[in-house]
Amino acid sequence: MIVKRRQMNASVPAMAMGDIAFLLLIFFVILARARDDSHLQWKPAEGVELVRPATMNASVVIDKYNVTHLNGREIPISTLSEELKVILGENVAGRRTVLLKVHHEVTAVYFEPVIEAISEAGGELHHILEEYKQR
Repeated sequence: MIVKRRQMNASVPAMAMGDIAFLLLIFFVILARARDDSHLQWKPAEGVELVRPATMNASVVIDKYNVTHLNGREIPISTLSEELKVILGENVAGRRTVLLKVHHEVTAVYFEPVIEAISEAGGELHHILEEYKQR
């Protein structure tokens, strides 16, 4: 007598899919390189008729201690131009935006070399200001 073999159904367990997706999400969030400069202390200068830039490739901050930061990490001004060239890459005009955030009490001795470095790297500078409010 010949006995037929029963076919086994191979299926992926659906219960584990949510756990796997959640763990992958956490993994990518932890490893993501963020441009977070929220820990830096600076107060913007005031201006009128301000325009918001459409894109952003890099963020340069000069904090209240006159320390320069690129995308949230401290950087010497001497290497700023080279670092910006790497970040901006081969982007076309209009896509080479560098946001400059300068504490309102910083003097020209500190921010002029930064402006020069951004210019050398071919960046399009957007100075971040606060809307002037009459008091």
